[in-house]
Amino acid sequence: MSKEKKKFRLFDAVLMSVVVILVVESAAPAAAIGTSQFFWWIFLLILFFLPYGLISSELGTTYAGDGGLYDWVKQAFGKRWGGRLAWLYWINYPIWMASLAVLFAQVADTIFGLHMNNWVSVALQLVFVWFVVILGNKPISESKWIMNLAAFAKIFTILSLAILGIYVAATKGVANDFSPKAFLPQMNVNSLSNLSVIIFNFLGFEVVATMADDMDDPKKQIPKAIIYGGILIAFFYLISAFGMSVAVPTNKLSASSGLLDSFILMIGNMNWFVVLIGVLFLYILASEMISWALGVNYVADYAAKDNVLPKVFGKEDKNGMPVGTGYLNGVVASILVVAAPLIPNQNIFWAFFSLNVVALLLSYTMMFPAFLKLRSSDPDRERPFKVPGGRVMIQLMTWIPEILIVATIIFTAVPLNGSEDEISTKMPILIGIIISAVVGEIVVRYANRNNNDVETEAVPSLAGKE
Repeated sequence: MSKEKKKFRLFDAVLMSVVVILVVESAAPAAAIGTSQFFWWIFLLILFFLPYGLISSELGTTYAGDGGLYDWVKQAFGKRWGGRLAWLYWINYPIWMASLAVLFAQVADTIFGLHMNNWVSVALQLVFVWFVVILGNKPISESKWIMNLAAFAKIFTILSLAILGIYVAATKGVANDFSPKAFLPQMNVNSLSNLSVIIFNFLGFEVVATMADDMDDPKKQIPKAIIYGGILIAFFYLISAFGMSVAVPTNKLSASSGLLDSFILMIGNMNWFVVLIGVLFLYILASEMISWALGVNYVADYAAKDNVLPKVFGKEDKNGMPVGTGYLNGVVASILVVAAPLIPNQNIFWAFFSLNVVALLLSYTMMFPAFLKLRSSDPDRERPFKVPGGRVMIQLMTWIPEILIVATIIFTAVPLNGSEDEISTKMPILIGIIISAVVGEIVVRYANRNNNDVETEAVPSLAGKE
């Protein structure tokens, strides 16, 4: 019986990581870095993704459970820090949903020529939000076909962009500079502000580690699935970025409409193929939110049962689905899309998307110190997979990714050059993050107030020791 249960093969784990983590709409913001993005992809693949993947493999196989990141941080630093992580990990999702709702309406308007006013657009966005909430509250067994079709849609869209890019480059030339000098990193604030998107594109591989119980040999399969999946995803992102770089000058590339603009420019007009790509893109946006709903909702549900988030997060239906968190997602996302027309930012998608990226990155800032703390405070625990290397290597693999995350958060959310354009772009993100953090602290303390088993919170040690 036990052998029959273990049917989650290496291929399945790799496919799962590609389908869930390949975020097609973030290809345009990454491409906006310019030709030097190819340097940054390789740089971050080596210095961020590789240690992140190995650390995720150790933590996921050593501390298996439904709580994932929350469990790791809680065991390292106590429940209150776990609650803060659970809040940030959750709040990014409804913000992300709102950003994709805005993008959904923009793409629908473009491919169908709807010419919607603000409030008709808001109505369509609300339909998107609640469609996602309803399907996201269903068991995965009832929506497996959505994920399978999404895999096809993502790969078809990206390969089409790459093939068209190669054809245009060979026949008409390229829209940007592809000389060797152009590949060197551009150390300006605008380029560095988009690096958070590349790191965002790598996050989520620890989800694969939750499948350890269903694998024949998780010690070997999980690290391979994370590494192979990461390489495949980096490949898909790079070829899509190449397609956009060929078609659209970097200074004219829109973070929201860049993908569709690239197809229109390369083909020359809005024909049936562009409409098909647009329809697939709309489907991808919805399916992406549905596929992420279970992971985010279960972490919040788990944290609520642990009394570090309010009980409403732990409300379940008769099938055990975390519908309380699901409906909260819809309420928060709805408030954001209704308020969006009142926000003084011309690119609402990028404002919401950046806010969601920063919130998620903030939650991952706790993961690396937690790894170091658990290594030092729990040295005798059996580890089916262990990150290789001595003390110095482990320190480097912990703190280099940590520094990269913190640096990209600062570049994305903090105005550094004082220009009017940067202030108007980043201040809403910074204010939004501060508000989210303050509300989160209030919510976590409210959930803890009558919970006598909440420990005296431990302050994370930079040395990773008690």
